Amino acid sequence: MKRCWLGGLLSGALITLSVTPYAEEIGSVDTAFQWLGPNHKIVIEAFDDPKIDGVTCYVSRSQKGGVKGGLGLAEDTSDTSLACRQTGPINVKEKFKDGEEVFTERRSLVFKKLRVVRFLHTQRNTLVYLVYSDKLIEGSPKNSLSAVAMMPWGNQPPKTAP
Repeated sequence: MKRCWLGGLLSGALITLSVTPYAEEIGSVDTAFQWLGPNHKIVIEAFDDPKIDGVTCYVSRSQKGGVKGGLGLAEDTSDTSLACRQTGPINVKEKFKDGEEVFTERRSLVFKKLRVVRFLHTQRNTLVYLVYSDKLIEGSPKNSLSAVAMMPWGNQPPKTAP
């Protein structure tokens, strides 16, 4: 009975490891060969800001390979980078709070997550995106920052939420 419960818990945890549905993998490069399982690599993903049309963010992150990495049991490092760009006319669809989460992805089986949060610097009419990882017990100070100045796109000025 305990084995069935533990197996169900493990398979449920593995299902939650999947990437946020709106992230698109752009590509990856291997960084270290592994005899068993996939190689260690750096993965590049893109996602659109769900509340702001015209902004796309690109995240690069490390991904452990080997047997544990292939099974989704390895804890990935906090090394990550972020670049957000205006890719069309900016339209803020709804109001948001500073520090609101835009994207999240699990970095370990249970306790570690990669997060991208958004801020609005009103004095400069700029969106600021921060990527970092947190852990239930001990987080990491490793982070990356990107800013998108809200500029006209052709003859269309940026639109803010009512």
